Amino acid sequence: MTKSRLIIFAIKVMASLRLQTVQKVGAFLGRLMWLFKLDQVRVTDTNLKLCFPELSDDKREKMLRRSLQETCKTFMEIGMAWEWPTDKCLGMNRIVEGKEFIDEGIANNEGIILLAPHLGNWELTGLYFSTLFNMAALYRPPKVAELDEYMTGVRGRAGSELVPTNKRGVLRLFKLLRSGGVVGILPDQEPPFSGGEFAPFFGVEANTMKLVSKLVEKTGATVLCTYSERLPNGEGFKLVIKKAEAEIASTDLVSSVTALNRSVELCVRQCPTQYQWEYKRFKRRRKGEDHHYDEGRVW
Repeated sequence: MTKSRLIIFAIKVMASLRLQTVQKVGAFLGRLMWLFKLDQVRVTDTNLKLCFPELSDDKREKMLRRSLQETCKTFMEIGMAWEWPTDKCLGMNRIVEGKEFIDEGIANNEGIILLAPHLGNWELTGLYFSTLFNMAALYRPPKVAELDEYMTGVRGRAGSELVPTNKRGVLRLFKLLRSGGVVGILPDQEPPFSGGEFAPFFGVEANTMKLVSKLVEKTGATVLCTYSERLPNGEGFKLVIKKAEAEIASTDLVSSVTALNRSVELCVRQCPTQYQWEYKRFKRRRKGEDHHYDEGRVW
């Protein structure tokens, strides 16, 4: 069995389990990561030290352990988000908060940019909006063609269009927004230097994508933030929709990307342990600065 087929098989197995069971397995895997001190533990600890310097060692350790568990829950829930019938998945959204902001944008015939950070279950968030609108989501294709075909199929089953992170994909986003469509973007992925601008995120300078700022400048689209917060005891999720910071529409690039990061930060602070702190968000730095994750390395 090829690696891609093994991954797909594992996803289908996860989809056969109840949500509560999947989340318990995820929490267990998170505890194993802590026990064996995998690299994700080091990265998470580094990020929490950078972003929450006010926390005591004990509080930061508790947050770290919980973060590992919540991140593992997110990945264990992929089977549900990709394989369950759409109606069953959407039934897991017990609460939808802020839908009036979407209705307002649609009523005004404005394009809408949905910023969906790596917070809670972002796969479920994307599925919810793909059932409502003519929507395109920017994604980074996996290197294995078989896995890419499977992933685009399950993610697009409700009508969402997946566009790759290349020039043609970006042009498609501009076209959709100008026609009043909806675009979904993961705003906290670190871009290459050519596509980014440094701006504070939790008080730490982070290389931040310029794409959202350019889309807003050229199309005048409304920018909203959204995430699916995991409710306790396997009860489901609360889908939250919020307005992004107004300065995101600034023509000054630094002000705009700063507002982007601030918008994401305000979401993360609502349920901080459900953010994917295991990601090397501050990997790229300005020339001559110390590397955050590789001690002794200088950019």
